[in-house]
Parts: sequence; C-alpha cells; structure tokens
Amino acid sequence: MAKDGDNGWKEYVWNPRTREFLGRTASSWGLILLFYLVFYIFLAGMFCLTMYVMLQTLDDHKPKWQDRLSTPGMVIRPKADEYYEITYNTQKTESWDMYAQTLDKFLSPYNNTAQVEKNNVCKPDKYFEQEDSGEVKNNPKRSCQFNRTILEDCSGINDRYYGYQDGKPCIIIKLNRVIGMLPGKDGQAPFVTCGAKKEDSEKIGELQYFPPNGTFNLMYYPYYGKKAQVNYSQPLVAVKFLNITTNEDVNIECRINANNIPTGSIRDKWAGRVSFKLRINTI
Repeated sequence: MAKDGDNGWKEYVWNPRTREFLGRTASSWGLILLFYLVFYIFLAGMFCLTMYVMLQTLDDHKPKWQDRLSTPGMVIRPKADEYYEITYNTQKTESWDMYAQTLDKFLSPYNNTAQVEKNNVCKPDKYFEQEDSGEVKNNPKRSCQFNRTILEDCSGINDRYYGYQDGKPCIIIKLNRVIGMLPGKDGQAPFVTCGAKKEDSEKIGELQYFPPNGTFNLMYYPYYGKKAQVNYSQPLVAVKFLNITTNEDVNIECRINANNIPTGSIRDKWAGRVSFKLRINTI
C-alpha cells in the first residue's frame, strides 16, 4: 500500500504516460504563464501611465498641495542636544568652545563675500515678490542678502567666541521655511521676544537683539522653495544675554510676534516658539 501511495505521488509530479507535470501538460503550463505575463505587463503599463499623468500635473519647483501652516516652527543655534540645554563653564574653554565652533560653521554661508556673490541687495521693509508670467516660470528666483555683520556683536567677527567666554552668550534664532508665507501685514515685520519662564523671571537679566528689536525683515519673504530659490538665505535673529544669573538653571522661551501669525496651535503648542535651558557656571 505504501508503495502504491508513493507511486501515486510521483505520478502527480511527473506522469510519463501523459507527459504531465503537476497535473498539467506543457502547453497548458505555457498558456497559464503567457496569461500572467500579459496580465502583469498590462498592470505595469497602467501603473506607469498613471504615474506619468500624475507627474504632468506637478510643478518641479512648488508642491501642488501644501498644509496651511499658520505658524512656522522656530529653532536655535547652537543646539546642544535634543533637550535644548546649553551648559558650560566660563573657566573651562573645552566646555564652550564647541558652541563657538557650531556657530562659526552655521554662519559661514552668511559671510559678506558669499552673500555678495550669490544674492541681491533688496529694498527693505517690503516683500520681495517674484511672480511667474502665466506659463512662463520666473526661475531661478533671486534672493536677498543677509550678511552676518547684521548680527553685530553676535556675528563672530569682532568676538569670535560669541560672548561665551565672558558669560554673555549669543543664541541664534531662525524660523522654519514655509513656501509662500507672508509673515506680518500692513508693513509690520515679525519680531522675536525672549523671556524667562515664570519661576526664573528674576534670573534672565538684560537682553540685546540683533538686528535691533529682533525683527525678520519683510524683504526675505515670500520663500519660493529650494529648487526655485536655490540661494535663499534665511533671515536670523541673535539674542545676547548680558547679565544672566550664573551657576543656576535658567529656563527661557523665545517666540515669534506678528499681527498675522498666531503662537501655538491645537496640533502643536510649540509652534512659533522655542524653549531651552541655559546654565553658565563660573566655579
């Protein structure tokens, strides 16, 4: 019985009398394979055609669909770690030199020579709009110069340590890029303000902003995208802490202020603001 069962299984795999493999003749297998070959070629063709039609509706320089971001995010430099904590000792160069090096690297594209070579001198306090002419794309679009000398005492030119060695550190703030955003209205430029959290309100001391009043000039907006505006330089604001309390943690929050940008949202309470902890040890 066992031998008959083995023969039945072997004949199912290959039957020499009918010349069938797994119950089908060569012609039957050929027709099945041909059917699936044609079927999958058809599916691949449909997929390629669909992708081609869809890609024809897209613009290489601007996303077709974009979230209506009412409030851009904010980031600081130097960013010490994921917790946004900047801690150092003025007596130990190795504890703050990395911050100075980070700012040097970050600001190098803003060198005056680089900006003069790449970007234009623009009329301040006015949006630098560069609209397309119908189907004719006005690309690449020009960008306005942001020279690091605008940051004055926080530019790293006169003080290459950015005040860290003296316990008067500089923090650089920038807004995240949002295509087409026009911050501020009626000629009022957005500006940054920083302050200590409630429990540290007596520790923060005096602040100095660069440019004056911590403004993002309107001429740097709107932003048209990385491909359309290749040489775009994001405007920056520097905050210098002149006499912050030392040897203690100071929790600080900076936010963007504009008459058409709400701060925070239901989806992201940190939209338009950034918080960090600063501790300067002297002993």
